[in-house]
Amino acid sequence: MLPHKQIELKLQAAVREILPDADVSAVLVRPCEPKFGDYQSNALMSLAKVRKMNPRQLATDTLAKLDVSELCAKVEIAGAGFLNFRLKNSVLAQTLEAAARREHLFFDQAAQPKTVVIDFSSPNVAKPMHVGHIRSTGIGDALQRTLRLLGHTVISDNHIGDWGTQFGKLLLGWKQSLDRAAIERDAIAELERLYKLINAECDANPARLEEAKAELVKLQAGDAENISIWKEMIRLSQIQFDTIYSRLGVKFDFALGESFYNPWLGDVVSDLMQRGIARESEGAVGVFSDGSLLPKEDPFLVNRDGEWIADPALVRKSDGGFNYTTTDLATIDYRLKTWSPDEIVYVVDDRQGPHFKKLFLIFARWQSAAANKVKLVHVGFGKIMGDDGKPFKTRSGDTVKLGDLLDEAEERAYKIVSEKSAELPESQRKEIARVIGLGAVKYADLLPNRQSDYIFSWDKMLALQGNTAPYLVYAYARIKSIFRKAESGKRKAEIALAAPEELTLAKHLLNFGITLEAVADELRPNYLCNYLFELAGKFTSFYENCPVLKADDAATRDSRLALCDLTARVLKQGLETLGIETVEQM
Repeated sequence: MLPHKQIELKLQAAVREILPDADVSAVLVRPCEPKFGDYQSNALMSLAKVRKMNPRQLATDTLAKLDVSELCAKVEIAGAGFLNFRLKNSVLAQTLEAAARREHLFFDQAAQPKTVVIDFSSPNVAKPMHVGHIRSTGIGDALQRTLRLLGHTVISDNHIGDWGTQFGKLLLGWKQSLDRAAIERDAIAELERLYKLINAECDANPARLEEAKAELVKLQAGDAENISIWKEMIRLSQIQFDTIYSRLGVKFDFALGESFYNPWLGDVVSDLMQRGIARESEGAVGVFSDGSLLPKEDPFLVNRDGEWIADPALVRKSDGGFNYTTTDLATIDYRLKTWSPDEIVYVVDDRQGPHFKKLFLIFARWQSAAANKVKLVHVGFGKIMGDDGKPFKTRSGDTVKLGDLLDEAEERAYKIVSEKSAELPESQRKEIARVIGLGAVKYADLLPNRQSDYIFSWDKMLALQGNTAPYLVYAYARIKSIFRKAESGKRKAEIALAAPEELTLAKHLLNFGITLEAVADELRPNYLCNYLFELAGKFTSFYENCPVLKADDAATRDSRLALCDLTARVLKQGLETLGIETVEQM
């Protein structure tokens, strides 16, 4: 068990002795500013506040019950009741030596593993995946990788948009205007052309819209021809999805589209009505406010001209069709019955926040017992913006296709690699460019606070300096080059930490697991991005100030090589957890 976890357990036990009724799960130990120590706990202050106790006195009493002398130098009380811990250098060295022996890599498996369903990416059939899909896909993949690494059970489900009103128009276009050569050449482009064509005709001519609706009704009724065409559209779309996901290295356990849940939608609406949760209104069926929340906090109400009026969530439209809320309720029900998850996480942009707020409240009213057993979470994110401060588009104003974006990333990276490393064989330069280009796009998307909009900049994301994927991949490759120059042979795993830069690097390595846990708890991959950037910076300082291959003696050399190796392993594991590959040479 890692030192901070040992300190944490001992601290929780000491608090329990003094406050037997306290919930000690919130008594945590976290890294702090080096001037205060290596770790800090502020939990005693909140415990004291609830009980109207003097927090500093509680800290003093706790300290009297706490024995961490094997791990730490003197523990200090600071401020109103902070506890500051400083690890002994010997404990730090022993922890690194265990990692060098591959007993751990500075993280523990979760003490209480969870089962988590992650719903992410969710492209639409018959439409090209666009630049916006990089957000949900990248964030969702980083989260599933992090949770799996920490020992949680993850079920990833790509909830594909394969049903809905657009298929009436697509079916009409397929039957009347399909270009067979075009569908063979570029299926998605042809399906997109058909949709735009019929959509424009429907806007101009109500009779065409009725034709499209008729095709949709036939599809929903199970018409053999329409079902066959619809399945072919899904098959052609899946080829595109698989190509993109393969390039990005993203895998899903399931891809249950909206259509999968169709058999249960009628029953969902009937049950909601029988329970008095949903009711008819103007020919449709909706869920209205139950009055349990204050109006300003109630998503089923909207303020217009100073008056609160109903803003229901429709579960059946006036034409008898169902919508996203109905499908999403059936989806939650299916996931709970099939996988019994502790959490269901939806990685969907922030604009869908109101939908998920309503959805989660409806489910809690519909199945209160089940809702108490599962945590439903919306992981929202902002938009990708262009230099003009508007959503990122092509120069002609079209949506940027994801495949085209990835192609351009690799092309730009290839130019940079060829300029920097012209001596490498072309095949190797192309492979490096693939890793760097795709990694740069992913990392630039994961780096900001996910709820912030960010400006897409090729120059920034492909830079070899600064907080970028190329910089981190280069840092990894540079460490690997040290070992190509070092003499082979068995080295001792004994680590001595004398120089300040050695200690700083070593302590940062120990925080890898804490960072992974923070990513998993708060569902924010940017924490890991920033940790890795700081790690690379601390390694640079260490390498510039502490000779490795030209160390004064063999023991120091071996110790510093071990630090190099541990840094490389954490960089590689960290980047891999973000879905980014590495190369050994650049």
